[in-house]
Amino acid sequence: MVNHRGSSHNHMRTASTAKFISRKQSPRNIALYIFLLFAFSIFIFVFNAGNIVEDHPAPVISIQSHPQTKFLQTADDELWDAPSRHGLRPCIKPTSRYKAAHGSDRYLTVKSNGGLNQMRTGISDMVAVAYIMNATLVIPQLDRRSFWQDSSIFSDIFDELHFITTLQGDVRIVRELPKELELVPRARKHFTSWSSMGYYKEMMQLWNDHQVIHVAKSDSRLANNDLPLDIQRLRCRALYHALHFSPPIESLGKKLVDRLRMRSGKYIALHLRYEKDMLAFTGCTSGLTDAESEELRIMRENTKHWKVKDINSTEQRIGGFCPLTPKEVGIFLQAIGYPPSTLIYVASGEIYGGDARLSELMSFFPNLVFKEKLATKEELNAFAKHASQSAALDYIVSLESDVFVPSYSGNMARAVEGHRRFLGHRKTITPDRKGLVRLFDELESGQLRKTSSFSDLVQQMHKNRQGAPRKRKGPSPGIKGKARFRTEESFYENPYPECICSSKAV
Repeated sequence: MVNHRGSSHNHMRTASTAKFISRKQSPRNIALYIFLLFAFSIFIFVFNAGNIVEDHPAPVISIQSHPQTKFLQTADDELWDAPSRHGLRPCIKPTSRYKAAHGSDRYLTVKSNGGLNQMRTGISDMVAVAYIMNATLVIPQLDRRSFWQDSSIFSDIFDELHFITTLQGDVRIVRELPKELELVPRARKHFTSWSSMGYYKEMMQLWNDHQVIHVAKSDSRLANNDLPLDIQRLRCRALYHALHFSPPIESLGKKLVDRLRMRSGKYIALHLRYEKDMLAFTGCTSGLTDAESEELRIMRENTKHWKVKDINSTEQRIGGFCPLTPKEVGIFLQAIGYPPSTLIYVASGEIYGGDARLSELMSFFPNLVFKEKLATKEELNAFAKHASQSAALDYIVSLESDVFVPSYSGNMARAVEGHRRFLGHRKTITPDRKGLVRLFDELESGQLRKTSSFSDLVQQMHKNRQGAPRKRKGPSPGIKGKARFRTEESFYENPYPECICSSKAV
């Protein structure tokens, strides 16, 4: 439809303009017309220049000057920063009263038992026992019959020469027994767990009849507490300074850490203890199918050295004795405040339920990394079928992480936490599994919603569970006899105060 009114108006304006142009103009009028045109052009230019300036991006506001950004920066610092160490530092030097063992012609041979970290702490205990008994320690034999069935020898996992030379001022250590002693009768002993120094002084009577004592098990053979300061510090020197991993393990472990740093400056190391053997041993079946639960029960029944066979899974979970599931770990870390983009290194064996169960964690944190993704096949070939060597790689990456989170308080979790405390109280968030189960169940039943209030409850629950300095916990109240030792916090989980002291302390 044509707008005739508009067309007529345009015709009239054109005619008027034609008359103006055709009319003869005086020079004065022409000069005035040129001046007005010039002034109008200047006005248009200035107006547009003002608009151009306004179209430029606003000045960048620094983090320090913007309150909202400053708040976000503070929140990020709280997620990653280590707790204050309050002037504490490692202190493992012997006291002035310490006297090195002479390393006599009496020998202690040792059969280390358990997985990697049971063997590490057990070997460190045996160094102290050899010192107490004034014996020469023969390089320990490693466990080849446990669940992992790892055929590695000592030098495959540990730097043997470094171990011997680092402790030469404390205990004499040799690679093997002298040939003339290989066939002599040995005193074979199962030393009592969590024993005192007095116990081992009594065991020295065995030297009256034997030149060689063979120790059948090495784990938890020394008490956590009430030992002389020099004995405790010797245990720390053995574990943290002498018992280094072998050069190939150390080299690849450092490469994995560097590759994680290149991906994202900071990362969480998650010890996801959700393997088949752990679930079978603890009897934890929450979230599993009936077929999976039965498979775990059969495994527990068939494993002879697991003494407890009949386990109530519900009671285990309510009591906080079960590892967190992958889904529970995701909910937990989200509630603590970590964003979905967080880089998480998963230190674990084969997850029970495979990718299907792991996807429950990935739905919260898709940026999960395993050593199999960080290292090449060629790099990992040397460690294939050697569970303890593979676990050592996980240990290194976990030790060097910005934040360490164990889903269960097993041997590795305790060893890594203690080592991180020794190195300066690096951030370690230890989930309160008993408290979390209650919150998870309330969330599942609808009594709680996954809102800020849920996060507040989780964060408040873990305010004092992030690796800050504190003295080692003693036995649970009311428990007497040998049973009390089982309830103590492990010496290697928290070597404070014996191996960690203030800068002013001697």
